[in-house]
Amino acid sequence: MPIPATSGSLGRSLLRDDVYTRLRDAIVDGTFAPGENLKDGDLAEWLGVSRTPVREALLRLAESGLIVARPGRSTAVAELEEDAVRDARDVVAAMHALAARTAVPALSEEHLDRMRDANARFRAALAAEDAVAAVAADDDFHDVLVRASGNDALVAVLDRYSPVLRRAEVLRFVSLDRFTSLERHEQLIAVCAARDADAASALVFRTWHSLPVPGGGSGG
Repeated sequence: MPIPATSGSLGRSLLRDDVYTRLRDAIVDGTFAPGENLKDGDLAEWLGVSRTPVREALLRLAESGLIVARPGRSTAVAELEEDAVRDARDVVAAMHALAARTAVPALSEEHLDRMRDANARFRAALAAEDAVAAVAADDDFHDVLVRASGNDALVAVLDRYSPVLRRAEVLRFVSLDRFTSLERHEQLIAVCAARDADAASALVFRTWHSLPVPGGGSGG
């Protein structure tokens, strides 16, 4: 797929994180297809920025496993590989379980309301079969516990390994089992409201570890 003709320029003051987020999301939602070559000049023109933040973003994307950088040759969108998804899934599931165990005892009603709101958006996205919106709402839902944990190291690990799973999630949410996550969300809200940290941790782990691996089925 070629670089889109328009993007809505993000401006010269665009932060590095914004460039990274735009490119990451374009890979996750399929704007840039697996195997597609990415040229920093084309990407810089698309985003309306210089090449420097684009090159820095590409390095981060390579670390996250979303692109394959070949020095002196080309940079391409990575294929969705079974081993990479399985490894990321195992790490992400463990981190979310830890976040739940840490956060649940101290959750406020505001935290629970944010989870309910995100789940309502998640339900609407599933009903509309909008996989990208479903992934975004799902991220917002689980991010409540992650941020409430107050563990910056945990957040950094998730930022490193979650992008690979986001690509797999887009496929998952348009499959026949897409409503399973909705049911688990509702269960998680209930155990969080009851301040049952052990149950929340176990449920979150099963939710993330059930993510199907391309070519290998689910592991949980």
